[in-house]
Amino acid sequence: MAGLELLSRRPESAGGLEQGNTKALAVVYGPYETRGSRSKSLHDRVVINCQFSTAERKRRPHGDRKSSEMSLHLKQTFEAAVLTELYPRSQIDIYVKILQADGGNYSACVNAATLALVDAGIPMRDYVCACTAGFVEDTPLADLCHAEESGGGTSLALMDARLHQDHLDALIEAAMTACKGLSKVVVRQHLEEVSVLTSD
Repeated sequence: MAGLELLSRRPESAGGLEQGNTKALAVVYGPYETRGSRSKSLHDRVVINCQFSTAERKRRPHGDRKSSEMSLHLKQTFEAAVLTELYPRSQIDIYVKILQADGGNYSACVNAATLALVDAGIPMRDYVCACTAGFVEDTPLADLCHAEESGGGTSLALMDARLHQDHLDALIEAAMTACKGLSKVVVRQHLEEVSVLTSD
């Protein structure tokens, strides 16, 4: 029944983003009061529900391991960013879909969800920006494409590959520079566009 109720509600906000050739779409519902005897509401803060999916042609079973991991990472990211204590006994749903994948899927999802949350007026401690970083021929690069990610080395700060300690500082510096650029260009440009639309 909860799923049917959710489909009947209109989203509070949606955010789309292209990072290189990767395209992500995020939709935010809520905050809304959770109801029913099976409610997972918390008396002191909002429950954040995140769901990740892709537009891949090959069908993945609902709840497959990769989608579940991505959903969990997104949930942990936005539980830390959103001021959850402002919405006790309520829920915020964040649905993110990769429309086209060319590396950096998680980063594109985080950035699209941030834009959707900003549009929805959900208070956050700060904007959340993400990018991939790794070494290609001993050069630290940010915002890796699929071919660069597949070439070995590190992708994401989740450390899903081995990295020599001597390279860590250069890699973090490349990622930080890219995230600062994303914050300045993407989020602020998006906010300027929204303010122009609302003033018309």
